[in-house]
Amino acid sequence: MFGLDDLLRFITADFSLFAAITAAIYLLAFVCAVREIMNSRTSQGSIAWLLSLALLPFPTVFVYMVFGWKAFDDYATDRIRNGRAARPLRAKDLALIDRETSHKWPVQTKVSEVPFLNGNEVELLIDGRATFDSIFEGIAKAKDYLLVQFYIVRDDALGQELAERLIERARAGVKVYLLYDDIGSTGMPKRYRRELREAGIRVAGFNQRHKFLRLFGPTRINYRNHRKIVVVDGEHAWVGGHNVGVEYLGEDPRFGHWRDTHVRVSGPAALACALLFREDWQWATGEALPETPPEKVPTPGDQSVLVMGSGPADKLEECAIAFTDIIGRARERVWIVSPYFVPDTDIRTALFAARLRGVDVRVMLPDEPDHKIVWLASIAHADGMVEHGVPVYRYTDGFLHQKVVLMDDQIASIGSVNFDNRSFAINFEITLWFADEQTITAVEEMLLEDFKSCRLVELDEVKNRAPWMRFLTQAARLLSPVL
Repeated sequence: MFGLDDLLRFITADFSLFAAITAAIYLLAFVCAVREIMNSRTSQGSIAWLLSLALLPFPTVFVYMVFGWKAFDDYATDRIRNGRAARPLRAKDLALIDRETSHKWPVQTKVSEVPFLNGNEVELLIDGRATFDSIFEGIAKAKDYLLVQFYIVRDDALGQELAERLIERARAGVKVYLLYDDIGSTGMPKRYRRELREAGIRVAGFNQRHKFLRLFGPTRINYRNHRKIVVVDGEHAWVGGHNVGVEYLGEDPRFGHWRDTHVRVSGPAALACALLFREDWQWATGEALPETPPEKVPTPGDQSVLVMGSGPADKLEECAIAFTDIIGRARERVWIVSPYFVPDTDIRTALFAARLRGVDVRVMLPDEPDHKIVWLASIAHADGMVEHGVPVYRYTDGFLHQKVVLMDDQIASIGSVNFDNRSFAINFEITLWFADEQTITAVEEMLLEDFKSCRLVELDEVKNRAPWMRFLTQAARLLSPVL
């Protein structure tokens, strides 16, 4: 049997071949280094890559191509072609733009390239059963088209129910599109996709068309589409933290109760969600979906909503900018709820400064992990918060997965963004911002109930951590830029 030792002997036996391979690796390392310098966002991350490429070109060059090589210029081009600057309403519908709220929150508006839109009805959906009951009810009423996008789609009881409902609508003549992330949905069997396609449903993986260095699967594994979007006929949209799997219903004994939050918006904001899906679909498939805006944009409510899409195709780290601005503007409170808390220096500094201003800063995190390395890094960052006087609450009634921010009585956000570098700079994400009293009150009441199921992390707990635990958490913290 031809093994690794045999391969090494074969290469070294011919010095010229060995020299050629070595030179090729160093040349490739040089190309990667130049690209990293030209596309650098943070000096810390770039210096780490450059040192590794210089000192250990093999295997760093191949690791860099998988984790560091970012090329989303064509995504940005597709976004411009889709008319993001002009979205999502036609000229005659400009009356639906909430100019006053958009002017009040210029950073979020400019980052999103979308104004706050009036005329929406907003419903807060707490936990999986309420969320999927609402989504399935909306799917059943679809008449024209369905846009469905999740980071994770499992072939379990919930995944099968989703498939059955989509197939039923497709056979009724509704145009159905399903977009999933290749990494998040790694376990999705071909049979699942085949059954959907045979029913006339268009199914695509986000990275399936981009096969850079791809052998048996997507190697662009560092850049994932983490959005969760369902749009029905451009009139109703569902966005939040839930994926498609029975654990999100609280039916996985490993996690038990799964605490998560979704939101349904009906009205003009649903069109903005549809446009984000359209951009992702064009990147994934090369196919531009037909734009069929309704003759009249429904306005079932009076609530204002801003739809913010963010990701690695942004010129700046626009997601981080939007959240840093919110923390910096807080005067009374800023409550942050996230399953993963691995903030960068700017976010940590903004939170410390808010605390020193007398702002009621609270961070709510899960008490139990689902991903061990991220959980360990999160402990290190959370301990730093506690040491600086920022209260950290650990949710004890199951696993906490919701992504919610509440600032003063002025603005709240719900979406797919975790408080970590991956969501802020690496993944494609979606956040809905709400500035109306009704939604802010509902979010406040929801979080106050959640705090009742939390324990406050005391300073003594942080100081008395076992040395081995402190070592593990600090070691995991070093991986913060890619977690």
